[in-house]
Amino acid sequence: MNGAKHLGALAFSLVLMGALAGCAVYRKCGFQGCPGDAQITAEVRAMLEQYPALGPPNLLWVQTLDQVVYLTGQVNTELERQIAESAARAAPGAARVVNTIAVSNVR
Repeated sequence: MNGAKHLGALAFSLVLMGALAGCAVYRKCGFQGCPGDAQITAEVRAMLEQYPALGPPNLLWVQTLDQVVYLTGQVNTELERQIAESAARAAPGAARVVNTIAVSNVR
């Protein structure tokens, strides 16, 4: 039983170290984000507005943190999901895009 406790503590320590290292990378610009994050978000939103298919009833949210654009929400088709991601990738200053938009497949 004592060996199991040590193994569990070791596993917990490794997970914690990985999480802390991830936080250090994730927050490279501090709690306010990187300069330009708000501008990147505005650019992505403007680009998305150029595609009427992405409008209502679709629900899309854009957030930029440390020059990484996060897309969330729901669209009707996989093509609409891909269009949103392509538009976000084209935004000046966007280092990466994380696309978690769901496809409802409802017409």
